[in-house]
Amino acid sequence: MRKLALALMLAGSPALATEMTIEVAGGTSGTITVDLFEDVAPKHVDRIATLAEQGAYDGIVFHRVIDGFMAQTGDVEFGKLGGDMGMAGRGGSDLPDLPAEFSDRPFERGVVGMARSQSPNSANSQFFIMFAPGDFLNGQYTVVGKVTDGMDVVDAIKRGEGPNGAVIGEPDRMAKVTVSR
Repeated sequence: MRKLALALMLAGSPALATEMTIEVAGGTSGTITVDLFEDVAPKHVDRIATLAEQGAYDGIVFHRVIDGFMAQTGDVEFGKLGGDMGMAGRGGSDLPDLPAEFSDRPFERGVVGMARSQSPNSANSQFFIMFAPGDFLNGQYTVVGKVTDGMDVVDAIKRGEGPNGAVIGEPDRMAKVTVSR
């Protein structure tokens, strides 16, 4: 009976989680906390954690922000504040692209997904945070996590213009990104 009680107690306790903290700076400032789903997308979560540990995400702008849709960031090649913002969103890291890790997790408000080109196996360093549900993304992009705190900060990120959501002027940025494993 004691073993059963212990097993039930352990089953009800939360598993060790990987958490990402994004310190946002610019016109918007604050902290976004994300529960990363290492059980859903282990390769993608490992990539985000590796780049965060290297400091690669520090100073990277939110280069594509579409009101009612999402805020995209993570271009560690061309997205550093002070660089050529016309190139932001076209790059990745010096690490190889990742194979898709699609799941049945829906793209709802606060979900974090990996950005990619038309090839499903082209995600690298860029990711996006959903402002609203985007069912058309379900099963087409890799879900890597969900915001657990700081959606007010996400909601305040400077919006872009036009259909592509390019941010004009100085965009908000990820001043510091840390991941606890």
